[in-house]
Amino acid sequence: MDLEKHLPLTETTYYILLSLLEPSHGYMMMQKIEEMSNKRVKIAAGTMYGAIENLLKQQLIKSVKSSDKRRKTYAITEKGLEVLRLDCARMKHMIQVTENLLSDSSAIGGDINV
Repeated sequence: MDLEKHLPLTETTYYILLSLLEPSHGYMMMQKIEEMSNKRVKIAAGTMYGAIENLLKQQLIKSVKSSDKRRKTYAITEKGLEVLRLDCARMKHMIQVTENLLSDSSAIGGDINV
């Protein structure tokens, strides 16, 4: 299975997958994402439900049973979890390379601090 085709994740998709490490419904996901991102990422309902449909088609999330019959509840799949891990590793690498280069640039007279 070629999971690399899903990368890089958009910030919205990354946070949606992260919010589904515990099963949640759409509104709860929106609240979790706003909290996790320190209110930097706010997802409108229309954007959220479009993203959910997309992620269901890609099999990165799945619908799960819930005691609340009024709301659909979703959870991340194994495939979604692996894609999330791959994107996290990709971003860690980018940060490491950036920090190394920025610290090197300060040694040659740059005023950049990380």
